[in-house]
Order: sequence, then C-alpha cells, then structure tokens
Amino acid sequence: MPGPGRPALVVALTGGIGSGKTSVATRLAELGAAVIDTDLLAHALTRSGGEAMPAIAAAFGPEVIATDGSLDRPAMRRRAFADPQTRRKLEAILHPLIRARLAEELRQVEAAYAVLVIPLLFETGWTDIADRILVVDLPEDQQIARVMRRNALSETEVRQIIASQASAATRRAGADDLIENSGNLEALRWQTDRLHRDYLHLSAARETTGIGLDKY
Repeated sequence: MPGPGRPALVVALTGGIGSGKTSVATRLAELGAAVIDTDLLAHALTRSGGEAMPAIAAAFGPEVIATDGSLDRPAMRRRAFADPQTRRKLEAILHPLIRARLAEELRQVEAAYAVLVIPLLFETGWTDIADRILVVDLPEDQQIARVMRRNALSETEVRQIIASQASAATRRAGADDLIENSGNLEALRWQTDRLHRDYLHLSAARETTGIGLDKY
C-alpha cells in the first residue's frame, strides 16, 4: 500500500503553446489531483536568490540578469531562440534541478494521483517520469490565434515558437490519453472530468496491486 509521497499514479500533462494545458491542469486540481507545474518550478529556480541563478550568471553573464537579481526572461529567451547551443547550455543547468524538485514534490503527494505539467515533455525526453502521458491538442490555426491574442505576439513569432517545439504528430503518437481542445470550455471540461474519473479508477487499481509504487 502506498504511503504519503508515493502516488499510485503519475500523469504527465503536455501540449503545444496555447493548447489549453493550464485549463486542464486547473480543472484536475479542482477535482482533487495533486498538480506540479514545471514552469512554476523553473520560475522558483530563476527568481532572485534562486538555486539556478549563480550558474546562469556564470554561464551567460550580467546581460541576462534583471535588476532585482532574477533571470531576465525576455533577454534569455531571445538568446536561446537565436542560438541552439545557448538553449542547450541553459537546459543543462535547469533540467537536473527541475527533475530534483519534481522528485521532492512527488514525495509530498497524498492525493490519489499526481499530474506533472511538463510543456516540453517530448523535447526533454522525460517520458519516463510518468505512468501515463496526457496530451492536449488543437488545430494549428486555432493555436496560433489563441497565442497571438493571449500573448500579444505576431503570427511570425508564434510560428517560430511552434516550430521550436515537438510536432503535434509526435505528441499525439506518444499520448496515452488525448484531449481535443478545438471546442468550447464546456467540451474541454467534459473531457477532463471523464479522464479524472478514469485516473481515479486506475490509481485505485494500482494502489491495490502495488504496481509501480517503487518507481519514485
């Protein structure tokens, strides 16, 4: 039987920019899932005094450090997009720290199942971190329109971001579960609620058998 910090089921939630990951994660949290967002972990690591900041400052210099000592994210984003080697160097600093934080937070989970929000799940190769992979997807034209509206970016900028991420085909091929977010909020919520019920049943079954409980 699992104890605190040993969730019977871990789900990795991913999708392209603007796909609706946050809406799905928020709803699952409302329903009782333990949600751990890697973007929030990265922000904690790169705030003023964050664990990653000394290594980032040493690797990239003061040009990517904001006046308050945190990471200047727009400056870092511009450099990372312009130079793949810069992006890899940043990932080499952040990814081990994020995975360590994920493991630490998973040990504190007492919910029936945990959801790890990992936008770049396939890009990082972290598919081994979860028992199931949940992908949120939508047609690219809707994706572009949503991101342009939400982030005040040009179509060219949005397309550059999409091109830097894993393709929709790659994500769909790697999914155990898929939410199609081309409709309205009610349709998204219906699909999310259905998966929550499935995850509760699967978690209970795994808890009974003990399958996978030594994974973390």
